[in-house]
Amino acid sequence: MKKIKVVLGMSGGVDSSAAAILLQKKNYEVHGVFMQNWDDSDAICSAEDDFVDALSVANQLNIPLKKIDYIQKYKNRVFTQFLEDHKRGFTPNPDVLCNREIKFDVLKQHADKVGAQFIATGHYAQKIKNSDGVYQLAIPKDRQKDQTYFLYQISQSDLKKVIFPLDKYNKKEVRKIAEQNGLINSRKKDSTGICFIGERKYNDFVGQFIHSTKGNIVTTDGEIIGSHNGHIFFTIGQRKGLKIGARKGGADKPWYVVHKNINDNEIIVAQGKDNKFLLSDEASVKSLNWINTEPKSGSILYAKVRYREKSIPCKLLSRKNLLIVKFEKPCRAITPGQSIVFYNDEGFCLGGGIIDKRSVPSLNLSLR
Repeated sequence: MKKIKVVLGMSGGVDSSAAAILLQKKNYEVHGVFMQNWDDSDAICSAEDDFVDALSVANQLNIPLKKIDYIQKYKNRVFTQFLEDHKRGFTPNPDVLCNREIKFDVLKQHADKVGAQFIATGHYAQKIKNSDGVYQLAIPKDRQKDQTYFLYQISQSDLKKVIFPLDKYNKKEVRKIAEQNGLINSRKKDSTGICFIGERKYNDFVGQFIHSTKGNIVTTDGEIIGSHNGHIFFTIGQRKGLKIGARKGGADKPWYVVHKNINDNEIIVAQGKDNKFLLSDEASVKSLNWINTEPKSGSILYAKVRYREKSIPCKLLSRKNLLIVKFEKPCRAITPGQSIVFYNDEGFCLGGGIIDKRSVPSLNLSLR
């Protein structure tokens, strides 16, 4: 029986390596692709060590491995947007954009070249085909590693073609698979953070590419209590780096960024982790993608406003070409530029979008 070809993204990590083994056990002919998206030796994804690991695994499993350089495309379509979002006062998530703009396209293009019917990744996600023949993106067995948050922009056509071999496995089981098969990366640590920044300080890295100007740090009452080196270095809910000391007569609580006034280059702050200015009961969302059918206005769903946070019950409302999300309970530190991803009560990821604005009490900054 002729094997079905599948192109697998191989990063050199344990997840994609175990995925290769699982695909082979299901009698697929696996073709590996190593994608290099950055050429900086200080980055997590500097590629040299990771490629050595990926090649070692590929050779051991007798898998052809193609190294594809998409550095310029990444810089043009992901990194440039990352910088532009910062200038607008947003806090971007390049991993989501990379999946949409780069990774799936690279895998599909190589699949066409080698005549592969499917593509595969080492994401912890699950796809399910319903009775109507429509594919749905679902939460995997390992809910702690669930990566559907990063995949919400996937199209129905891509979902039809992709395989997630780790859908029924948890991380411990994945490492055991790699260890039992003698893979050199069975104990390799997971990469964390934004890959092109690596071990460098975030502010130092971003400051190389964006000109920043000093501005005031202002309380919610309008009092100037400090200064900053650029709004691009701050995000909603941030505590560190404000350098605001104790103030006479002030409450003995730390300060948090609650808003960024871009027009006046001001950082607005308030005291206390759960102060009211960090809480929002609604947000507006743009750049929407629905994997299947767009939910009707008034639908009750569950929203995840950042990776590895619990989903929050919410209602979706359409208003003037915007999606308005009303949360059942006030949500802390909603951040413009980050993704908000929606799920139903069956654990299916329906899609999502980019947070554009959030309601802020008593600052005349509310959406309403």
